[in-house]
Amino acid sequence: MRSLPLALRLFLYPLAVVLGLLAIGVAVALIIVVLAYPKLPSLEVLTDYRPKIPLRVYTADGYLIGEFGEERRAVVRFDDVPQVMKDAILAAEDDRFYQHGGIDYLGILRAASANILGGGLRQGASTITQQVARNFFLTSEKTLTRKLYEALLSFKIESNLSKDQIFELYINQIYLGQRAYGFAAAAQIYFGKPLKDITIAEASMLAGLPKAPSLYNPVVNPNRARQRQQYVLRRLLGLGKITPEQHQAALDEPLVIKRELAEFDVHAEYAAEMARQLAAEQFPDDVYSRGMKVYTTLIKSEQEAAYNALRKGVMDYDRRHGYRGAESFLNMDELKGDQDEALDEALQDIHDADDLVPALVLSASASEVKVYRKGGEMVTLTGDTLKFAAKMLDGKAPPNKRLRRGAVIRLQKDDKGNWQITQLPEVESAFVALSPQDGAIRALVGGFDFNRNKFNHVTQAWRQPGSSFKPFIYSAALEKGYGPGSIIDDSPLIVPASETGSQAWQPRNYDGKYEGPMKMRTALAKSKNLVSVRILQSIDPHYAQDYASRFGFDAERHPPYLTMALGAGSVTPWQMVSAYAVFANGGFKLNPYIVRQIRDENGQLLAQAASIRAGDESLRAIDPRNAFLMDMMLRDVTIYGTAARASVTLKRQDLAGKTGTTNEYVDAWFCGYQMTVAGCAWIGFDQPRKLGSGETGGTAALPIWIGYMQRALKDIPAQLPTQPDGLTAFGEGRERNYVYSENLGKIPVEEDATAALPPANLNLPPSD
Repeated sequence: MRSLPLALRLFLYPLAVVLGLLAIGVAVALIIVVLAYPKLPSLEVLTDYRPKIPLRVYTADGYLIGEFGEERRAVVRFDDVPQVMKDAILAAEDDRFYQHGGIDYLGILRAASANILGGGLRQGASTITQQVARNFFLTSEKTLTRKLYEALLSFKIESNLSKDQIFELYINQIYLGQRAYGFAAAAQIYFGKPLKDITIAEASMLAGLPKAPSLYNPVVNPNRARQRQQYVLRRLLGLGKITPEQHQAALDEPLVIKRELAEFDVHAEYAAEMARQLAAEQFPDDVYSRGMKVYTTLIKSEQEAAYNALRKGVMDYDRRHGYRGAESFLNMDELKGDQDEALDEALQDIHDADDLVPALVLSASASEVKVYRKGGEMVTLTGDTLKFAAKMLDGKAPPNKRLRRGAVIRLQKDDKGNWQITQLPEVESAFVALSPQDGAIRALVGGFDFNRNKFNHVTQAWRQPGSSFKPFIYSAALEKGYGPGSIIDDSPLIVPASETGSQAWQPRNYDGKYEGPMKMRTALAKSKNLVSVRILQSIDPHYAQDYASRFGFDAERHPPYLTMALGAGSVTPWQMVSAYAVFANGGFKLNPYIVRQIRDENGQLLAQAASIRAGDESLRAIDPRNAFLMDMMLRDVTIYGTAARASVTLKRQDLAGKTGTTNEYVDAWFCGYQMTVAGCAWIGFDQPRKLGSGETGGTAALPIWIGYMQRALKDIPAQLPTQPDGLTAFGEGRERNYVYSENLGKIPVEEDATAALPPANLNLPPSD
């Protein structure tokens, strides 16, 4: 060695040291591999892949309406993933996936070179297999030990699973932001479509997410997401997976990002929450991770009709009562950076409330308002689009409500597709419909906007029913011998203080008019309060209280006083629609239900609603003759009475129901039915206050009911109940009267009997 030239020795000695250290390193690595490899975790979690799949809720006809779980995931088979999605993922994450054995050494060298030339960490070299190992078995800590285990696991995975199996695991497991796990879930969440329908532009956007889901989230960071998408498209072009023409078309394609987290096939958030609660009560263990499917009784088309009818009814009411001004204000001086991005970020935390889109006023005058709409559109409003908000463009408007620069407002498109100024309504509403034959809920909307107010007004709002409760008093009267043609006096009545225990009470009719003696059916059609009070006097309030419980009402919520005749008790829309269904189905009381069945992740039946139908005499609540006569009188209401708008609009004579308006227009109701479907609409404020003069059940609630029935009764032929045995009829047409045959000759006449009233605050409604 000494004979070697000095220069050669200077070269060989360091080389020997390097080779020695390398040999030692290889030996140490081999020892570690020999010791560590057998201790690597079992791959059973991969070979028997069971991801956390959320609880999903569907309509009866199979449309998704709710999803509950920490992870929003939709598992998809590898063969069902479109090729464009596979190509985009490989282009973005691991284009040599099908060539390497788990570790991409060429990729490591390429990344290292790019990082050295770029002066920093610009590229990584983590393969899809390594990411699978990391996601299933390891933490994200950046240590040498973790990297070694990641490499060893990658080799083990590659030796036990096929490439397609590994890729499928990655496609379903990777986190992509917005609680989305897997590309199938991300396609639905970001673009509102199944993975099979994804475009090249959309696939490129999704494929860019794994690198940094929060940084490239198109909802939170649209500009960075766009830059990442463009990178993926360049990679696809460079790899020959798309043509230059496809590349340019994808760049030009406008991406419509779903900005709300909970968008499903149909708006049924309140019903979905009810179904979730029922499933959680029955299957408390792993209910949100085992992939159970809950099928409700809702019908998609009818649920959509109910939702749209309620929204329209509420918005029409709101517009009748004028514009209240700006929703809030933002400090425009605090907005920094790119204008569009800053404006979008400023509006990000303001939810859309469906079609009521937030917008920021950039400038405002009496003739023109310029706004930035959430989502990236500048809108100029002029002319008729400003009429609704005109008073808040006046310089005399209150400063905290006036439309000026920085004001947050709402926009909504009109029937012609033009933006107009609107506002979030303060009033609330509820609608529910069911099948009178089996009690299945066909549509349920518990409020105007679930994201703003999760209180379910269908099941939780206890309100006074007003005159919509009168049919149950009339039904009780039929059992006491009255008939639709019985004559009752509609004239003023004073109940003295000696009988009320407090103060004299003088009930009045809604319209302030009194017509003297009239038929019972006419009194119901015209909603005459004095007739209802006299009927209740005659049959005894205690009897009426007990009788009403046959329909499912809580007796304690309807004290046995004369105020019951005017609907001063407490009910929910759920109770009311169930009670009206008794008249619709011939006298049977059915318990409403909203969940038809629950199935596990494999489709096996776990629970199913009991099969009950009208016609089972064990469910009979009232005499069939009573139901027939009440149906006849309630049809008068929709043809000649306070709800005549129903038969005119729907152009049919087989509708029945009753309006209701409580004291000082606090609550407005319409409950009614056709033999195949019953529905109930309510509108009012959560903190009870006046709806406004003239806002009766017929004005505010009935249009919602009609809007739903236009869809529910489409193609349903008119039908009327068959007269049951045991009735004797007199006269023809509207003059026709019926009585129970056994009561022939025993029809009671008007009496002046009075009944005890509550000792204090009567709160008596001038019900319609």
